[in-house]
Amino acid sequence: MSAQMTPPGHNGNGVILDIQGLAMQFGGLRAVNNFSLSLKPNDLQGLIGPNGAGKTTVFNMITGVYNPTAGNIAFKGQEITGLEPFEINHMGIARTFQNIRLFPNLTVLDNVRIAYHTHAGYSMNDGMMHNRHFQNKERELTEKAQDFLAVFNLQDRQGTVSKNLPYGEQRRLEIARALAAEPQLLLLDEPAAGMNPAESVALMDLIHFIRERFELTILLIEHQMRVVMGICEHITVMDFGEVIARGNPQEIQANEKVIEAYLGPGAAALSEKFRRKRVQ
Repeated sequence: MSAQMTPPGHNGNGVILDIQGLAMQFGGLRAVNNFSLSLKPNDLQGLIGPNGAGKTTVFNMITGVYNPTAGNIAFKGQEITGLEPFEINHMGIARTFQNIRLFPNLTVLDNVRIAYHTHAGYSMNDGMMHNRHFQNKERELTEKAQDFLAVFNLQDRQGTVSKNLPYGEQRRLEIARALAAEPQLLLLDEPAAGMNPAESVALMDLIHFIRERFELTILLIEHQMRVVMGICEHITVMDFGEVIARGNPQEIQANEKVIEAYLGPGAAALSEKFRRKRVQ
């Protein structure tokens, strides 16, 4: 798709997430207006824009935190607009947050075990009785969580209280916990926030790895352009609640509206002037 603002098609042909005409208004403030987006299975797309552009509001509408003022969201062909967050999560959508939201006083292992309890396989009565079925299922959950931590190289940290992990490992644990819910669509909200360059490179490798390992579709919000341009195959750009551009990384980097959204009016012309001087 070119960098022109052609809205994604609403044909349902191999589309896992289809958003059409989404809007969110808070009193007199319209935070998002006429937002549309389509994701196909195994896509790795980026959603970028200046602070306050409405990106996280879009994530909150997809995951049921906000009920959209207008528009529709379909996941695997089924309408999810207005569903509760736990219902959307059970259907196969998981997310991380701008600010890490682990259970800080629980161990690494227990953070992942909690996510697995949506697939526990025992009843409330089993849990109250602590019967053999409950004990067997809890043992299975623990073993499954331990195996999962090994995939993320966190097996040696399973007994560590999560707040005591280095920042980069806390991010990895948050992603691991989101994936323990066995989603098909993963929403990553600024996963590289606060990371140094080496941690950002490791994160890029991790995102590529989990997409292939778990056959995921990924939508990523990120301010580190090195990360966005390095891993995303397609990018949607927002400014003041609206989509201003779509395209591949090369198209987005050259888009005048995008340059001006980040750097201000006249920045695109100035950037082109410097580019021509370098060529000369």
